[in-house]
Order: sequence, then C-alpha cells, then structure tokens
Amino acid sequence: MNHRTGLDRSQTLLFPERLEDYIGAENPVRFLDAFVAWLDLHALGFAKARCANTGRPPYDPAVLLKLYLYGYLHRVRSSRLLEAECLRNVEVLWLLGKLTPDFKTIADFRKDNLQPLKAVARQFTVLCRKLELFGGELLAIDGSKFTAVNARDQNFNADKLKGLIARADARLAEYLQQLDSVDAAEPAVAALTKSELAEKIAALQAKQDWHKELLGELDAEQKQISVTDPDTRKMPTAHGMIVGYNAQVAVDGKHKLIAAADVTNEGTDYQQLANVALEAKANLELNKTEVVADAGYYNASEVDRCVEQQITPFIPKSDTSANTKLGLYGKSQFRYDAAKNEYVCPAGAALTYRFSTYELGRELQYYRATGCKTCALKRRCTRNKANRTITREANEHLMEAMAERMRQQPEKFKLRKTLAEHPFGTIKRWFGYTHFMLKGLAKVQCEWSLTTLVYNLKRVLNLVSFQKLMAAVG
Repeated sequence: MNHRTGLDRSQTLLFPERLEDYIGAENPVRFLDAFVAWLDLHALGFAKARCANTGRPPYDPAVLLKLYLYGYLHRVRSSRLLEAECLRNVEVLWLLGKLTPDFKTIADFRKDNLQPLKAVARQFTVLCRKLELFGGELLAIDGSKFTAVNARDQNFNADKLKGLIARADARLAEYLQQLDSVDAAEPAVAALTKSELAEKIAALQAKQDWHKELLGELDAEQKQISVTDPDTRKMPTAHGMIVGYNAQVAVDGKHKLIAAADVTNEGTDYQQLANVALEAKANLELNKTEVVADAGYYNASEVDRCVEQQITPFIPKSDTSANTKLGLYGKSQFRYDAAKNEYVCPAGAALTYRFSTYELGRELQYYRATGCKTCALKRRCTRNKANRTITREANEHLMEAMAERMRQQPEKFKLRKTLAEHPFGTIKRWFGYTHFMLKGLAKVQCEWSLTTLVYNLKRVLNLVSFQKLMAAVG
C-alpha cells in the first residue's frame, strides 16, 4: 500500500477567481469585519479617521484595527508577526483587502490610538448589552500579576542599591590595592596590568555613580525604581517575586464576560475594589449591583465608596490581628455595643471611647479598658503593661453589615472563584498571554483592554449564533 501523495508543485491549478470564495459564510473573520464597520472611528477618536485633501493617503484606521483584533484573537501580538500575516494568511488577505502595512505602521497605530482602542473595548460591551449577554446582578472582581518588559536585575530599591554601592566600595578598595602593588610584581606574575586595572576601576566607579544617582531619586513615595520601564514595580506572586503590573477585571455572573478592566502598578488589591466596580457599573448602566472579591480587597474606605453608589460588596475578612498570632484574644472576640459606643471584652469589662485620629488614610477611634492589671484573663488578652486598646474605623459599621451578609448568604461568595478566576485562566493558558509587550502604564492599559476585548469576543462567538451576531451589527 502506498502513502498518500500531494499535488505536483509544477502542476497548474485553478484557484477560485475571487478572494471572497476563500472565506466561509460563517467564518468569524466576517464578524470582525462587520463589527469594525459598525463603529464610528472618528467619534471614538482614531487618528486619520478622516483624510486630508493633500499628501499621501494614509491607511484607514479600520484596516489596522481589524488586523489587531484578528491578531490578538489568534495569539499574534507582535507587529512584525502581524506584518508577516498580511502576506501569508488568507483570512488576513481577505480582511485587509490585500493591503500590507509594514511593522512600523502597525506598531505606530497602537501607540497613537491608546484611548480610542480602549473605547473600542467599551463599544463591544455595548454590543454585548444589546445582545443581553450581561446579567448585571452579580460581579466578581479579581486581579492577577503579569510580567512587564523589565528584568528583575533592572529594578532597584534602597536596600538593594546600598548593598551594590557597598560591594562596589569593597571591590574598588581591592583594585586600588592591586594597583599599588602591580609595579612591584614581575610582569609574568601580575594577574592584571596597570591599564587593565585602571579600566576596571573606571567602569566600576561609573556604575557606582549611577547607583548613587538612582538612590537619590528614591523617597518616601517612590520606594523602588525600574530602569527599562519606569512604571513597573516589583510585586509578590504565588510563584515568587516578579517585576510587572497588576491587572484587574470585573466579571459578570451570567456568562463570565468581562464588564470592566484596568491595570495598576500597585502590588496589592487593597485599593482596587471601588474603581473596578464603579467602572463595571457604568459600563453596564446599572442602578445597583452586588460584587464579590477575595480577602485582599478588604478595605473599609473602598467598601464605603461602593455602598455610596449602591454596590453591595461581599468580601471575607482575614484575621491579621497580631494578638491572634500570639495566641491572645483578637478584636473579633470583643463585642461592640453601638448604643453605648463601647466594646465589651471577653471578661465582660467595657472599653470606652477615648479619642479619634487619622492614620494611614483611615479615621480611627480608640477604645481603652480600665483595670486590666487585676483581670484574671489578662494573660490571654494582652502582654502590654497598659490596659487593652481597641481601634475602630469610622465606617466600620459597613464592614460589620457586610460580615452579616456573608453569614446569611454564603452561596454568593462561593461563586467568586468560578467567575473571577476563569478569565485569567483562559487568557494565560489558552491565549498564552502571561506578560505585557508594551512599556508604560498607559500603553499596558491599552494592551489589557485589547486582551479582555478578544477574551469577550471568543466567548461571544461560542455563545451566540453567527446570524444573530451579524444582525446585531447591521
């Protein structure tokens, strides 16, 4: 039995006469073409959406937008790889009408249209609302760290710079000592010549001066500095430290579509809840909604902002009390009496209000007990010589109300993992997007908007029939 054989490469073939014939009737690329045609690119702010009467005609921004959407959807983000697709990919040939922009034109389009590209993502959200794909009743918020274009050895903090400077001082002293003794040594015995030592000293001094300059740029607000991408920060992940960005999403509970997306260079989620939740509420045009998030978002001021805008949060509290770690009574074992504005300790004694202060962006009220020295439970309550003190935030009643909601409706928080972690798993595993390719927070935010847009697009293509999608964009 013979193997299957292909066509003779010298054989004359009759290909379809029209490029149109290469693209199936329900090929998703047809929806990309129709979606971009549905957009008002001039109103969205795209450069060159309207041509001047003079000069060389530019590429229509619709052409380059189609190319980027197709590329991100098919795991091609590099401008050079997108240029190659224009020459060899039949779907791209059809989509762009055989136009072949070079990589510089492709890259400049993204760089020059950061805000319009983010607006396109919002327009796709509008289209999904038109198709009734968002429920709007429950949102899940989560964040994930993505590596940036900045190596770890190009990120510095004060301790790292001081260590480098100290090591350079020690190395310089060693070189200078060798320089003093090199003349006394035999030429064959000396490890380095005088000129070689002088070169090493000059190079080391130049690098040390650079480190001292970086150290001088650090202050109380900027505690670390990145050289390649100044906006990146070193931040912890489950697999160790990375230098990158913290990407945020708000996921709708109906079909796991992303309702809002943002990127920050803060290493924690502590101050991210309200911004993402409010953006999602605005994008979906909701009057009220509920939101779930993990313990990393537990922040009274953020919860306060959400409640003011009729967003009801469900967030668990991690017991981070230092007393609990020492095996002592934590704050959770002290009962607050709202009528008397005082706390009651496990022994039944009252901790009365003493004063208020403003610390680390929070308004705190201090409550203190009396007679702790003679209390039989003192050893289990506090190791301080003074009486036990409890602090309370001005808006802590909101956190107590949220804790009660968590007790009454535990099933809502159980949905968090299946909703919020699904998009990150798809983006990182299926698309393979584990790092950002652009430098600078504004550009990375645009890149994340494109990424979340094609994630939504991939889901919508599986959720909605092709005919219904095409009808939605006319």
